[in-house]
Amino acid sequence: MHRFRPQRARLRAVLLGLAAAIAIATSLTTVAAGGAVARADTASAVVVSQVYGGGGNSGATFANDFVELLNRGSTAVDLSTWSLQYATASGTTWQATPLTGSIAPGRYYLVQFASTAAVGAALPTPDLADTTNLAASGGKVALVRDAAPLTCGATAGSCSAAPLVADLVGYGSATDYEGAAAAPALSSTTAAVRASAGCDDTDANGADFTAALPVPHNSASPKVACSGVVAGGGGTSGAASVNVTVQSSLSITLDKPTLSFGQAAPGQTPAPLAEHVTVVSNDAAGYTLTVHRSVFTPGDLPLGLSAVAPAGGQLASGLSALVALPIAPAADLLVGTRSAATAAAGDLWPISIGFTAPLPAVAAGLHTATVTFTVIGR
Repeated sequence: MHRFRPQRARLRAVLLGLAAAIAIATSLTTVAAGGAVARADTASAVVVSQVYGGGGNSGATFANDFVELLNRGSTAVDLSTWSLQYATASGTTWQATPLTGSIAPGRYYLVQFASTAAVGAALPTPDLADTTNLAASGGKVALVRDAAPLTCGATAGSCSAAPLVADLVGYGSATDYEGAAAAPALSSTTAAVRASAGCDDTDANGADFTAALPVPHNSASPKVACSGVVAGGGGTSGAASVNVTVQSSLSITLDKPTLSFGQAAPGQTPAPLAEHVTVVSNDAAGYTLTVHRSVFTPGDLPLGLSAVAPAGGQLASGLSALVALPIAPAADLLVGTRSAATAAAGDLWPISIGFTAPLPAVAAGLHTATVTFTVIGR
């Protein structure tokens, strides 16, 4: 009988013997959703609160592009004659998506758009779905009180001056935007996120939006109370700074604390056994997963590993078949990497542990070793 006996270690989320986890804490600042949130004055109650154009791209956080709206006002708004429109960074040809239904005060409205590939997590249930493909690096999104496509957008301020444009977001290299500058360029892992959970609107895209991890909300999400009252030609505002410090998290878990190959005779090659390694990380830079082993006692055996990469992960070369596991203190074997944060459920790495050659003629009895998986933030 050949059995692994796992142990737990504390540094860098190391799991010894196929079971353990550790969280590494640093801090970042974000705006908390829900409750009373500050809002700057504007003429429109409904605004674009998030734009994400990396859906399905390599390393994407979500599988689809999306645009999120927020009703910052105190009354419901009928969207049945409105449209959400998109144009490329320098284009003046707009793709119009007619909206339906209404948006209640303090509620979000999620519009799902196209996907490049089946990479990233599924969005929350959208309130509307369309096939428009948003660019991640730069583009223009307009919320319009009409269904007719716009023709503006060649120069800064050209769409903002249109009386039916309720809100405009130019991001990255966009030629049109509100204020003095466009919102930041986006990526597969970042969205243009309006400040104060979507409540801030100073009519300045560069000031109102930051590039941050996308957190889409739909009409079923918790209500947000934006302070102040939105009126047709002006209003009032009350500012309250809201923040929460979210720690960086990096952990690793396995589904089997022990792998036992049972009984085998010298010259036989027991069939490989399956193990699942789950890595959870909120670090946008991603992580690296490695592995090594100890010597079998009382006699060493030729142990190896193969793996499959999860969606968004990159498998190390050659690991589609069993590769001999290095014995500490030799350098670890690279299993794979990811260049983005994981979904909340983490990345599942299917692993196979097996013998790379028939068992040698070692002494009879129980032979044991320890396999160590290590996950390191990048």
